[in-house]
Amino acid sequence: MEEKEKPRLSRLTAIITQLQSKRIITAKYLAEKHNVSIRTIYRDIRTLEKSGIPVITEEGKGYSIMEGYHLPPVLFTEDEANALVTVEQLVVHNKDQSFTENVSSAIEKIKSILRYSQKGNADLLADRVYFGDQQNTEKTSDNLMQIQSAIVHFRVLKITYHSLKKEHSIRDIEPFAIYSINGNFLLIAYCRLRVNFRVFRIDFIERLVPQNETFTPHNMTIQKYFEDYVKNQKYP
Repeated sequence: MEEKEKPRLSRLTAIITQLQSKRIITAKYLAEKHNVSIRTIYRDIRTLEKSGIPVITEEGKGYSIMEGYHLPPVLFTEDEANALVTVEQLVVHNKDQSFTENVSSAIEKIKSILRYSQKGNADLLADRVYFGDQQNTEKTSDNLMQIQSAIVHFRVLKITYHSLKKEHSIRDIEPFAIYSINGNFLLIAYCRLRVNFRVFRIDFIERLVPQNETFTPHNMTIQKYFEDYVKNQKYP
């Protein structure tokens, strides 16, 4: 495997988090997760051990971290831990790559502070949760995180859009809100080209470039938008 290493310190920190998030983890899993060789993972584990991290090697199984090493600042109930696992499995099937990666990373960090006895149960439940109506896991967009950032910072976006009618256009938009129907994320935005609010399917956005320009927040709520626009709204 060709190694394309991210900074080693960042990888070592991530490995500690991953060791804390599961009862046992294999070198193969870590190597694939970080896109490095298994030999590199062996070196990383030795480095952690030399640094005083109590990594336990279970021959033929993998690695774990000594029980009690991490004292969680937050304790989850069993129901909360189970709900977290279910959310993770649901997100895996989402069609936006940036959303899937960021939510999975966040949940992994949260799982790292589960009580030791809950980790095995969480792993078991993850293998027993299945969403049969979401078998298509193909990632069709990678823009959701940038759009969310633009919404909260009131930043203008320049998009190249491919409509349902197979028409291409380049537009400056002022993003307002996001909602989801049938697994597809839809962006409500004020379109400067059409001088009105429009709905854009996020997976139809071929290119997205945040601009340096910001806009004045719109005097609009989700409820008002649906009352005023949704009955006559069409995809651009």
